[in-house]
Amino acid sequence: MKRSRFARRGALNRDAEQLARLAAGLAASSSRVEDAFWEHRLDEAIDRLLRTGNEETLNHALDHLFGTNGRAYDALADQIESRAEGGVLGAGNGEFDVAMFAAPLLAWSRFTIPSGPLPGGALAAARTQLQAHVLAAGAKLALADFLYSPDQLPRGFVETWRLANQLAKAAVDDKDARIDPRQLPETTRFISDTRYLIGAVLAPRGQALFRWQEEDGSREQSATQWSVQGGSALQPLFTGCALEPLLPEVFHAACRNADQGLRIYSLRAAVAFLQTVLNVKPQQLRAVVAPFHEERLEEYRVGFTLADSSQVVHGVVWPLLGAEDETTDSAGQIESVLEETGIGSVVVLEQRFPLEFCDDCGMPMYPTPEGETSHAELPEDLPQAPAHLH
Repeated sequence: MKRSRFARRGALNRDAEQLARLAAGLAASSSRVEDAFWEHRLDEAIDRLLRTGNEETLNHALDHLFGTNGRAYDALADQIESRAEGGVLGAGNGEFDVAMFAAPLLAWSRFTIPSGPLPGGALAAARTQLQAHVLAAGAKLALADFLYSPDQLPRGFVETWRLANQLAKAAVDDKDARIDPRQLPETTRFISDTRYLIGAVLAPRGQALFRWQEEDGSREQSATQWSVQGGSALQPLFTGCALEPLLPEVFHAACRNADQGLRIYSLRAAVAFLQTVLNVKPQQLRAVVAPFHEERLEEYRVGFTLADSSQVVHGVVWPLLGAEDETTDSAGQIESVLEETGIGSVVVLEQRFPLEFCDDCGMPMYPTPEGETSHAELPEDLPQAPAHLH
């Protein structure tokens, strides 16, 4: 997935050097014909590295280009993501286009947000709604029988490619894929978080995979119908949770969109959560926003207090994503979202804070109105709430 990177020192090995050279050729191309030439050779090189599990070479080439040729870095990242999440599959007497996709589900709750193996009924309901509102007519579908948390998503391009291949083989038979939960890590518990339905869609080469590729379809219509109908079908899984389904898209794009969406969703969820557990109105809350740095600006953190107190009762992390940096008006965006919730006041601190975590529990420290940092802790006389706060 495209992300901020730090360049690694050291000479490139032969495979990484080839990737860098081909990506530079694609970045400098001036025609579609030349694009096809470079893309074909890049695809061959990337596929070989994915098949052999050579994650290190892929990342080494990306790290090198990130520091030397931004356009080539973007071109290589796009090609690697594309090959990891889909491609052309030969089956029977024909060839099929196949793509792994993810359906992100934003949720918040004062209780546990579910993850793990999906019951058969929920899987069938999700399949029905995806086929009705998201996938093209006649496209085949395979769903993983597992509701993923961010901690459980494939780590790296090779793991993504392996899951995509497992799902693609199941999609040939229009069946779902069995995921072994013992192979996945435990889920960290947060007040607001993302869950993912992951699947693969398959159609004859050159035909539509998604509803919005058809003449009478659109992304907006699919997003609306999936949110309403898909959300209703999946809500029984999310007892005690607020749920916001996002448009299912190819895997890496869906994950990026979910990361963007969760930042805004978490701020709104924080205000709603505090209204619920503290029995207060938004006007009785204050938010303190501050930048946190390591070698550079990494994220903003938002500490929530009652209007007449300095005690941080909840916190939200707003990470910088993609090309965002100190020139991006993230603080303004955070302030705008918070003001839309009706919160009493928003304090934006300009001082630089170190990227500090608690030595004992490892949780982030959040800014206070006085310009210090503090744990986020709910008052002790409340019913027991989740220990980890986003």
